[in-house]
Amino acid sequence: MKRFAALYTALDATTSTHDKLAALTSYFSTAEPEDAAWASYFLAGGKPRQLVPTRVLTELARERAGLPEWLFEESYHAVGDLAETIAHILPPAPRTSELGLTQWIEQRMLPLRGLPPEELRTRLLGYWDELDWGGRFLLTKLIGGGFRVGVARQLVVRALAEVAGVDHKRIAQRMVGWTDSQQKPDAARYLRLIAPQSDDDTQQHAFRHDSDLGLPYPFFLAHPLQTDPATLGDPALWLIEWKWDGIRAQLVKRGGRVWLWSRGEDLITDRFPEVAALGEALPDGYVIDGEILAWEPGAVAPLPFARLQPRIARKTLTRKILADSPAALLAYDLLEANGQDLRMNPLAERRARLDALAASLDGTFAHGLLRVSPLVSGADWSALAALREESRARGVEGLMLKERASMYGVGRTKASGTWWKWKIEPYAVDAVLVYAQRGHGRRASLYTDFTFAVWDEANGVRTLVPFAKAYSGLTDEEMRQVDAIVRKTTVDKFGPVRSVTPTLVFEIGFEGIQASSRHKSGVAVRFPRMLRWRTDKQIDDADTLAMLKGFIANPAG
Repeated sequence: MKRFAALYTALDATTSTHDKLAALTSYFSTAEPEDAAWASYFLAGGKPRQLVPTRVLTELARERAGLPEWLFEESYHAVGDLAETIAHILPPAPRTSELGLTQWIEQRMLPLRGLPPEELRTRLLGYWDELDWGGRFLLTKLIGGGFRVGVARQLVVRALAEVAGVDHKRIAQRMVGWTDSQQKPDAARYLRLIAPQSDDDTQQHAFRHDSDLGLPYPFFLAHPLQTDPATLGDPALWLIEWKWDGIRAQLVKRGGRVWLWSRGEDLITDRFPEVAALGEALPDGYVIDGEILAWEPGAVAPLPFARLQPRIARKTLTRKILADSPAALLAYDLLEANGQDLRMNPLAERRARLDALAASLDGTFAHGLLRVSPLVSGADWSALAALREESRARGVEGLMLKERASMYGVGRTKASGTWWKWKIEPYAVDAVLVYAQRGHGRRASLYTDFTFAVWDEANGVRTLVPFAKAYSGLTDEEMRQVDAIVRKTTVDKFGPVRSVTPTLVFEIGFEGIQASSRHKSGVAVRFPRMLRWRTDKQIDDADTLAMLKGFIANPAG
């Protein structure tokens, strides 16, 4: 526990990729396999469930520290992070624990869930009394369900590859499904993860345990195209598709069973029963890469992404949700056929086999559920650029450019051939900052998470109406400047949220917009972020709600 707490603190304290990689490599080089299994699970994005309610953590910490409620609240507002606040206010630990990470998690943390209040109080206060500042901070993060760390999954892969002496692409392959909550991290799984690469390791599933039969392949990701596409040569060398806005997924059919995985490695089979039914209709030993879209039977185009949201947000899928949010799989690629790994075959060949698979489903119920992404053609790049300008009207985000000869790589790499995403420029409006909240990790002491508003001019009265939240897009120096202004202009407090006097204007970019009855503004935007701080504008110059709604009425702008 001490060593993982020290690692977590070191990762949280730096933005240097080199330093983070060094810290990870040092930890995994000496950690016990069972501890390394849990550590890699959390660092790779595993989501711990909340074991103790925030209210209970707060009350017990105040009790042990002997602080009145107002002083704790002031401390919390000064620090900006509950776990860090608790670690600061608790008195020095009277003893220390030498238990490892696995013992802490399996014997101490996990059993906390659902305990009677008095038993929970006794255990938690006792645990805090065995840990130093870093240990208390980590423990509270884990049991409070707020564990997040500023380290990319690929960095964890690189560290494990260095420790194992195995190619990082092989480690990435083995880590697919690593954070699946249905499989407990343990020493055996970890040792398989870092096992030496054998002669048979290139064969599909040779490194996998029987329980891993349904795992997908690592997703191949595209790079953003930021140059003139004419530098890419003849368009005939590329397979060109529309860039769709859905849920990237792999449909896996092996051993007579079906699995559907999102790019985030969440198992979503039960969220999309009609896509699972499509999988049942496939031959055994097939893996399809594609995009789940909201698509009504018989329609020629998909519905907006917002129609998929109920499938993701609701715990129970009612008949109404299934009827209102129909789904289909738009296929891009065929990664496995008849149990054979096709990823090293040229894309043009994989695409031909995908087309043949789709054609074999003609006349069956599965035909409408498996749609192959249509190819886009143009005489030259200028003609394709003109087609790209039609993206908004078509409900897509631009074009995908994929080398015909490319293999299916691991992650965002160019080693296997290149894929580019040639996106259109985002929607953009000038908006006013009206609320602020502290960030997380190294930004926990700064106000970095903002709510933005535009002018509503209905009924002849001009009022600011919030429409989006954003936290990315500014430099560290700009964040510090905005933080100072937030502190000076705060007019009210709502828990961790600060209401500020409207003085700052920012250009807010977003990928899509839909009407929404759940939001006061009547609109919901997709992937909002700050494009720039408009220091040249006053709040009266900000854009209007009517302009936002105009994007819905006229997607092409």
